[in-house]
Amino acid sequence: MEEIKMPLIGDEFPKVTVQTTHGIKKLPDEYKGKWFILFSHPADFTPVCTTEFYAFQKRYDEFKKHNCELIGLSVDQVFSHIKWIEWIQDHLKLEITFPIIADTGKIANILGLIHPNKGTNTVRAVFIVDPKGIIRAMLYYPQELGRNMDEILRMIKGFQTSEAHGVAIPANWPNNELVKDGVIIPPASDVKTAKKRQKEYTCYDWWFCHKKI
Repeated sequence: MEEIKMPLIGDEFPKVTVQTTHGIKKLPDEYKGKWFILFSHPADFTPVCTTEFYAFQKRYDEFKKHNCELIGLSVDQVFSHIKWIEWIQDHLKLEITFPIIADTGKIANILGLIHPNKGTNTVRAVFIVDPKGIIRAMLYYPQELGRNMDEILRMIKGFQTSEAHGVAIPANWPNNELVKDGVIIPPASDVKTAKKRQKEYTCYDWWFCHKKI
């Protein structure tokens, strides 16, 4: 049997056809030219997952402002997904408007979403994929710990800022303890550039310079 290699950061997102609450979709082609976040959850009709879907939906417009779509996934039938999002709308007064993949286990296996030491359900994985279909980040959480959607949104903003300005993003950006909402200038690669750095930017040293954008 051919061994399935779990995708890594920098890899192309695997080409898969999926059944969703919005019909059949082909990934990553469905979101060509857009960022997208595929996130898995352990199961429908569970409390932590419900809080996560509510939180994602509350921020969905903000994700879309940054050219980013959301798509969920669990090893549940599409009928279960539909009933669950109906429950969320009826009881929590919020319509889930992004699609949810109904997986048989095939996609979870391809993406490495089932971790045997944490049971047979999918863990809380997050794949951030860029407009070219390249995986830019992966996050994994156990079933008992819900995700922070503001951090995931921050990552999208950080990636886009990094690409637009050719910079790196500091810890806790845009509220970094050292450079505030500034961004990091890539380290100099030669002596001449290193000498110029402290005249061009605000620096702690030639290898640690930052600027506002």
